[in-house]
Amino acid sequence: MSPRGLETSDKGLLGNTVLLFLISTEPKLHTPMYFLLSQLSLLDVGFPLVTIPKMAADFLQGGGSISFGGCAAQMFFLMLMGISEVVLLSLMSYDRYVAVCHPLHYPMLMRRQVCLLMVGTSWFSGVLVASVQTSITLHFPYCASRTVDHFFCEVPALLKLSCADTSSYELALSVSAVLILLLPTSLIAVSYGHVLAAVLHMRSAEARHKAFTTCSSHITVVGLFYGAAVFMYMVPGTYHSPQRDNVVSLFYSLITPTLNPLIYSLRNREVRVALVKVLGRGGFRSKR
Repeated sequence: MSPRGLETSDKGLLGNTVLLFLISTEPKLHTPMYFLLSQLSLLDVGFPLVTIPKMAADFLQGGGSISFGGCAAQMFFLMLMGISEVVLLSLMSYDRYVAVCHPLHYPMLMRRQVCLLMVGTSWFSGVLVASVQTSITLHFPYCASRTVDHFFCEVPALLKLSCADTSSYELALSVSAVLILLLPTSLIAVSYGHVLAAVLHMRSAEARHKAFTTCSSHITVVGLFYGAAVFMYMVPGTYHSPQRDNVVSLFYSLITPTLNPLIYSLRNREVRVALVKVLGRGGFRSKR
């Protein structure tokens, strides 16, 4: 990991921490959409916290090693956050569908209990899949090379070190990845299909612009994260190489979490107003 990569992770942590702070302190951002967005930022904070401390220590030492338990922990938490984010992003599309297609029923359909259920579902899905996949991966014997040709411990990279035949499990992993991504993708497609139909029937150009602006941020984040996940877990192993896997893993674990708060803050007026308000209060206090 280069110093530039570490700098990118620092920016991601800062951006998501600022977004979490704004959502928690600004009353106008205490809405279902921003509550779900705060959970997305929390997951994006977790990605670099799992990998960066160890990577930074190895960089400063000019090399390093990781214990078997540490490797297992990295695998578990990375998969937990990855699956949780996949599910959360799909449920956020339902929030946009309700906001655009059923605005009058939005307070009831997206009441607090529903939001908590959505967040709980995303976290539970992550814990369940991570527990199963990590336990199966660690069950294989590792008597070959002990060098992980990767930035961190991840299932595909670790399977390459096993001295047992993992082809059946790799196939099962690809099939499960298809199912895990197919259901959320279907929900996103259906939600935005209805959103698009509703927007096209809007007479007000301002209303159409507002709907497109709100939804485009989410669609952009979905495209970035899902694209990396599809390559990593659904593309057959023959198309993988250590270099490609490193780039893709770096993209979804560091680059995407860094871009997410920028995408939402730059394209969202409420977030920009809240940030200006907080900066204004800080400047006023410092002058006094």
